[in-house]
Amino acid sequence: MRREFDATKNELARSQGDVARLEERCRMLEKTLKETREMLRARDTELEKMRREKEKERMIAERRRSDIGPQTQVPLPPRDLHSRHSSLDMRRTGSPLGNGRSTPTDQERALMLAGSEEERARIRSTELYMTRTDSWSGAQVLQAVHDINSEILQFAASATEICTFDRDSRHSSARSVQAMHDTSSRLGPNLSRILSNRDHSQDPILVQLALQGCVSICITRALSAFCMGFPSKSDAVFSQIYSRVALAEAQPTSSKWRALAHRHIHTIHPHLAEHSMNDLSDTILRWSADIFTIAGCLSYENGASSSKEGLRLRFGDQVRRIATSVSRLARVTREEIMSTCFDVIAVSTNTSFDPSGMSDAFGDYVASHGAILATTELGLRCTTRLRGSEPLDISDDVTLEQRTILQPKVVLESVLDALDPR
Repeated sequence: MRREFDATKNELARSQGDVARLEERCRMLEKTLKETREMLRARDTELEKMRREKEKERMIAERRRSDIGPQTQVPLPPRDLHSRHSSLDMRRTGSPLGNGRSTPTDQERALMLAGSEEERARIRSTELYMTRTDSWSGAQVLQAVHDINSEILQFAASATEICTFDRDSRHSSARSVQAMHDTSSRLGPNLSRILSNRDHSQDPILVQLALQGCVSICITRALSAFCMGFPSKSDAVFSQIYSRVALAEAQPTSSKWRALAHRHIHTIHPHLAEHSMNDLSDTILRWSADIFTIAGCLSYENGASSSKEGLRLRFGDQVRRIATSVSRLARVTREEIMSTCFDVIAVSTNTSFDPSGMSDAFGDYVASHGAILATTELGLRCTTRLRGSEPLDISDDVTLEQRTILQPKVVLESVLDALDPR
């Protein structure tokens, strides 16, 4: 009888634990729904703003064309030009003095026509080069970042869900030591220590958060390059040139230079995009395998090991989709956006928490305090040069407008208070 009573008590305790976890998940879903609604409102606002800006730029372009139009002359066809010259010659022959003004010769008129053609060609090329027309709106770029965040969350949740953890399985092998060292250098020593010391067999949420942070850092490092997959030394040269052009030239000029350089790099190296996606996928899998190693992962439910190859066998396609989305976003922001410069951002673990520039993923559950452990969702920032279109000397002051369109989401040490309430 007592044995049945103990079994019932244990079952009740487990049920209460399940209820607590379900309540926590319900709160998380409610929070996600709220954030999604806010995101949609922000997206609609940004879209409306972009429409107004585009309409304003269209009006300015029409006004500029109307100002330029009366100053240019449309070249006449050869027959009309010949007949016009003949009539002028007849008037000049019949009345040498005419109306008292000298009549231009054929050579002078040809020079005038040639000059106007050159001027029109110059104006057309300038308008094409200085265009602020974007293939993607700010709302579309924002949605692309949200989609990448969703793919990161799906990968991290799926990988953690099917993994079996055992605290006693950790051992001081060479691989574990190296994984601990590498993860500390990537995500910081605080999160690495928590992963290695904590039992994740009942609730692996910290492992999931660490995976999200790991993938976020991989993506921001890849996108920080001038051209993804390009050799680092050559990429550094292009980055320095672009930084100088962005300060010295107007926003459309620097954006167009970056677009042309990026496009021609890929023309010269047609397999560079494929190489960059393979490299990003490999890095994500390798870093994720190190996190599972220090967290005490035994294997997956299908028997695959927690090594990089085991991860590739189970989640290779999912990680490849993330890399493809990142590569597409890199191409669009570098080649198709002329009016501003978009940067995907994450928060360094050495940075103090600043609620004006980032948000706490668990801020609704516990008070935000402690060091930053990881960035679980990427942010988006746009930088626009506000000075005129004329080239500037390096000593001139340049006004840059920076706006954080989407705050990156971080996890602080206070998350432990939410997971282990006293």
